[in-house]
Amino acid sequence: MKKVLVLNGPNLGRLGSREPDIYGSIDYAGLQVSVTARALELGLIAEVRQTNSESELISWIYEAADESLDVIMNPAAFTHYSYALRDAAVLITKAGQSLIEVHLSNPHTREEFRHTSVISGVATGVIAGFGVDSYHLALAQLA
Repeated sequence: MKKVLVLNGPNLGRLGSREPDIYGSIDYAGLQVSVTARALELGLIAEVRQTNSESELISWIYEAADESLDVIMNPAAFTHYSYALRDAAVLITKAGQSLIEVHLSNPHTREEFRHTSVISGVATGVIAGFGVDSYHLALAQLA
């Protein structure tokens, strides 16, 4: 089975308790279970990770590049300003792998600063606004 890294940035470990009106009521453990189960249904193995550290997220992208793995990434707040993360993400797409940017909410319906993603320009695609289904749709695309 094909392995996919599902990488999550800052504050996603607080799902369920952090602004549930925006991000939904599912907690991070529930997200992990849902994504892992859907991946298996599609014939994929999803390794779901979360960090509040920009450097750790970049290291995981290097790992994906070195192992030729596709990536589903919710960069969270790093979406809007992390050029270091963007530069690392280029390694995935330039190598012919897929990097799908996902978001639980639709950033374009929120505050103005959330409308800009420095990641989208180097991502294979972007899926946003469908809650946990954003991840499921990304998995279906990779399958």
